[in-house]
Amino acid sequence: MNRHYANITGILAFMAGLSAAAPLIAAGPGQSARPMPRSQPILVAAAAESREDPVGEAQDDGPGLRAWVLAFRSRALEAGIDAEVFDRSLNNVSYDSEVIRRDRNQSEFTKTVWDYLGTATSDLRVQNGKKALAQWQRTLEDIEAKFGVEKEVVTAIWGLESAYGSFRGSDSVINSLATLAYDARRAEFFEAELLNALRIVQAGDIEAEQMRGSWAGAMGHTQFMPTSFLAHAVDWDGDGRRDIWGDDPSDALASTAAYLKHFGWTKGQPWGIEVALPADFDYLLADRSITKSAEEWAALGLTGLDGKPLEEHGPASVLLPAGADGAAFLIYNNFTVIENYNTADAYVIGVGHLSDRIAGAGPILQEWPVEDRALSFDERIELQTLLTEAGFDTEKIDAKIGPLTVNAVRRYQQDRGLVPDGYAPPRLLERLRNE
Repeated sequence: MNRHYANITGILAFMAGLSAAAPLIAAGPGQSARPMPRSQPILVAAAAESREDPVGEAQDDGPGLRAWVLAFRSRALEAGIDAEVFDRSLNNVSYDSEVIRRDRNQSEFTKTVWDYLGTATSDLRVQNGKKALAQWQRTLEDIEAKFGVEKEVVTAIWGLESAYGSFRGSDSVINSLATLAYDARRAEFFEAELLNALRIVQAGDIEAEQMRGSWAGAMGHTQFMPTSFLAHAVDWDGDGRRDIWGDDPSDALASTAAYLKHFGWTKGQPWGIEVALPADFDYLLADRSITKSAEEWAALGLTGLDGKPLEEHGPASVLLPAGADGAAFLIYNNFTVIENYNTADAYVIGVGHLSDRIAGAGPILQEWPVEDRALSFDERIELQTLLTEAGFDTEKIDAKIGPLTVNAVRRYQQDRGLVPDGYAPPRLLERLRNE
């Protein structure tokens, strides 16, 4: 996705302790079984100026929303939306307080990467993935031949986004987006998505009442937001419509492959491989900005888990999603490509590992630090605050354990003689509290 809007239908929010934190909103396919960190509520300044109490007044589901729709109509028509399409699509919209409740109260619970993967790549999801691939094998093989994206990867995204089409969302996309655009928190983003949803209706891909999806507007088998649909959706079956909503997943699967191809997917390159690190590994090298060839990593003592030399798949960096005591991976450019769908490391690992499992590979072999738990939202804020006060500036106090915070943790660990792996479990927070 250009980047995705924060958690849409399934596993909301995610965890601390990962090296990448996703932004709250973006214009790509939506989410379901995907981890996303929660941002603090921020009111859009323009909307705050237009209404004295945008949070409170947004609760008015009568004249408030109807007045907004009337004002939006002129903007939509100026943007090229046909008046008849607009009126037909928004004539019966109503304020959905449940959508606002979900947007305002996205779960703050957190999961560790191993807990997330336990669900995302469960034996049942793997089995269902193999069945889905077998059922649609000819279509997926043709899509792979056309776009150069492995069928197992497309199937894995399908599996995480909608459980292979089982949970595509049943909310009215138009109604949800209108409610969210009227609300003040992210009005500009959702108004743009609503305009693009109307463009989809105007193009004849689907009628407004049939445009169903998640509460935040993500649609279809692989959960595209309207903006990404317009940019990447494909009419694979040639019926004149890009139908990602119906029981036939062909258009959605091809659209997903087209999306990944657009962002630079390399066929034949793994997303990542599990590796063994030498006892004297310099953990400062476990940094996404540091890439080396297989030969260079091998010279530093890295091997496959079978002890064999590493194969060359292009520049790679070391990823330690649970620090020095968890699994280690070499990750490649295709990892970055999947990040365009969702930036959380656990989601990318989930897609990659699920695709490997569907293709016949076994589970991740290295152990995880299962005695750890993820930091809560408040604990992540406290971690960043204490690090900054101790002289290791995280630059932002936002509860997102992204590169800035990871680097601050590294500097702290290095200064205190700890393993500088950038990992922040509860015990590290406790140490900071006691200093």
